[in-house]
Amino acid sequence: MARFDTLLLDVDSWDLSLDANGNVALSTPAYSLAQDVASAVKLFSGELWYDTTKGIPYFEDILGQLPPAPLLIRNLEDAALTVPGVVQSQINFSSFDNREVTGQIFFIDEVGEENGVSF
Repeated sequence: MARFDTLLLDVDSWDLSLDANGNVALSTPAYSLAQDVASAVKLFSGELWYDTTKGIPYFEDILGQLPPAPLLIRNLEDAALTVPGVVQSQINFSSFDNREVTGQIFFIDEVGEENGVSF
């Protein structure tokens, strides 16, 4: 499986991190796929300037509304599947109450490793 270098993002600010030498840090291969899935589900449709077809239609279908759970699940799972190396994704909501959603995205990569991220 081809793994790509991913810049390590700070989990609180979602901004670049530095390594011990003061260089922009790269994430480890095991973590990079999870971070890339998290980035994919945070992407608004049209926001990625070099491929405006990617992203979730948050403004159009989700924010300011009470979308049906299946719509949100489909959007999140489809976004996770846009990450190279992810072959399966599944959403598990912990809470879906009054437009506040929490849960996990579980995914399997092309070598069969399972991983997940919380939202």
